[in-house]
Amino acid sequence: MTSTMKLPNNTTEDKAHTDAVCALLRLQPRLQCLADCVPRLTRLADVGTDHGYLPVWLLQNGRIERAIASDINAEPLEHARRTAEAYGVTLDLRLCAGLDAIAPDEVDTVAIAGMGGETILTILQDAAWDWRGKTLLLQPMTKAELLRRWLVENGFLIASERLVLDKGTIYPVLTVEAGKSAPLTNAEAWCGAGLRHDPLYRDYALDRVRKLERAAAGLRQAKTLDSMQIAALEADAISLRETIKEWEDANGTGN
Repeated sequence: MTSTMKLPNNTTEDKAHTDAVCALLRLQPRLQCLADCVPRLTRLADVGTDHGYLPVWLLQNGRIERAIASDINAEPLEHARRTAEAYGVTLDLRLCAGLDAIAPDEVDTVAIAGMGGETILTILQDAAWDWRGKTLLLQPMTKAELLRRWLVENGFLIASERLVLDKGTIYPVLTVEAGKSAPLTNAEAWCGAGLRHDPLYRDYALDRVRKLERAAAGLRQAKTLDSMQIAALEADAISLRETIKEWEDANGTGN
C-alpha cells in the first residue's frame, strides 16, 4: 500500500489534545540520542514514525529543513498529525511500507528506529536507492548483529555508533553511509564497531553474551540438537567474554 496520507480536519478531541500538551516537546533518551545524530538543516524521512515525536522535535528546535513522516498504518500517522499540530510544526505524512512513497531526491537523511534489525534491512533492500551522499540513522530494537553484518556486506559503511540507556535497556544507534567497509569480527557484529569508548559498552557486551548463552542453552534442551549451531553460539560467547576482559583491563576495571 502506497499513498500520500490525507487525514481528517480538526476535531474536539484534537483541541483537547493540543490544550493538554506543553509548548516544547521532550524526547525519551532513545529518541533524543537519535535526534542528536541528525545532521543540521537536513531533509529528513522518518520511517515508521509512530507518533512523529522525532521529526516534530527536530522541526520545533530548528534542527532540520523539512520532514517526511511515513508509516505503514494510518493510525500512527493520525497520531503524528496530531503531535505536529499540537507543537506547531508541519509534517509531510506518507502512508506506505518503508520508503515506497518517498523519492530519493526528497531527502538527505533517513531515520529508521524502533524496529527489528531484520525489518530495517528489508526496508533498505526493497528501496534499492543510490545511497551516496545520504545519511542513514538506524536504531534496531533486536538483531543488531544481523543488521551490522548485512550493512557491511551490501555497500554500507558504519561511520559511528552510540549506545543509549532507556527504561533499563541499552540500545545502539548507528550512523551509516554508502561506502566500503572491512569485514566485521564476531565481536564487532555483536557489540558494535568503535563502541569501546562508550561508557555503556561493557554492560551492552555482557547483555549480548547472556543472549548467546541463553540461545545455546535453549538449543541444548530442544528435542533436535543442532550441535554446530550450539558450538557457534558458544564460541561467539567465549569470544565476547575475551573482548570484555580486554576492555576491563584497558580501563582498569578488571578483577
